[in-house]
Amino acid sequence: MNLTTRGAYDQGYSAGVSSEQTPTCSLLTPARPRRLTYAALLAALEGLALVVGGVWILVLGLTGHPDDRQQAVTGGITLVVLALLPLLAARGLLGRRSWSRGPAVITQLMALPVAYNLLQADSMAIPAGIALAVVAVASLVLLVNPETTRALGIRGPGNPGNVEK
Repeated sequence: MNLTTRGAYDQGYSAGVSSEQTPTCSLLTPARPRRLTYAALLAALEGLALVVGGVWILVLGLTGHPDDRQQAVTGGITLVVLALLPLLAARGLLGRRSWSRGPAVITQLMALPVAYNLLQADSMAIPAGIALAVVAVASLVLLVNPETTRALGIRGPGNPGNVEK
């Protein structure tokens, strides 16, 4: 009897069973693709930017002129609530939930007109418009990538999966 087997006997295990835990890594669950991780990070970045913008508008509104207070509070709260969509999508993408791609794509499609409007301004908003457009287009490319689609378990219209005849 070797030392490992003897240790198993001492702890009440049958012969040949070790008390050491086996690794939890499964060969059936492939690693999350980097594209999916990057898409989740970009969505989270957008969500955090919306939270920061909303809080900033709230603070300016509460400390500013009383006539603008109601509009600032409404705008700030709206941005914070809108931040929930990309933040939930980012969490779902990291967890490889198939439902999460829809909200993530919707967020990017909503960001494109905002980026366009920022690019039309004659001010400091132009760099923000460029950054938002780049993030939105990059996120869309990452989200519709076939590797991302497979990782999320999304089947296309021509691939219904196992259909019984």
